[in-house]
Amino acid sequence: MEHRSLGRTGVSVSNLCLGAMMFGRWGTEDHDESIRIIHRALDAGITFIDTADVYSRGESETIVGKALAGGRREDVILASKVHMPMGDDPNQRGNSRRWIIREVEDSLRRLGTDWIDLYQIHRYDPGTDLDETLGALTDLVRAGKVRYVGHSTFPVSAIVEAQWTARERGRERFVCEQPPYSILTRRIEVDVLPTCARYGMGVIPYSPLAGAGSRAATAPARTPRRRRPTR
Repeated sequence: MEHRSLGRTGVSVSNLCLGAMMFGRWGTEDHDESIRIIHRALDAGITFIDTADVYSRGESETIVGKALAGGRREDVILASKVHMPMGDDPNQRGNSRRWIIREVEDSLRRLGTDWIDLYQIHRYDPGTDLDETLGALTDLVRAGKVRYVGHSTFPVSAIVEAQWTARERGRERFVCEQPPYSILTRRIEVDVLPTCARYGMGVIPYSPLAGAGSRAATAPARTPRRRRPTR
């Protein structure tokens, strides 16, 4: 299995990342079958697993946690996300400090771990100050509950603002972006990839077959020429 650096973090990850969106009632409801899939991926050399709190309302995280129990957690770079609605309460979603600090505890419990290697903001929220979000994430990193922070499907303007905010306010910086990218969806080549390259950010393209749930990890982004995602 080929490995690549996650942005400029110095962390090495397998060039293929196992997306866990379809583990649970959104896809494979049999937990034992899902665990077998995860173990097969680990045995094949995959060291990078990406899930989210919203996937089957936490069930995916629970399954991943079960699969990594018994000594397999240490060898995996584990990523999860926060932002999407997790209940009817309007405060059970979004990028506020209140929600992030609360929800990371639930994700850690479901995953059965003391830390998340890469904690990502699932979507940009124009109604929440980026400094509010970065302040909460910085506190989680300093508390040892999160190692690195990233974001998914951020517009270029928000990517730039977040990097500026982190530098000017002394916050943890986002180390990677997770955008959709396939032969049918190549818009990120115009501005997202060059912007990530400028800031030394890694890119974790998802949906390389124009579907949902696939991931391919890349090295620090570079201005692309005829670039296609790894499958």
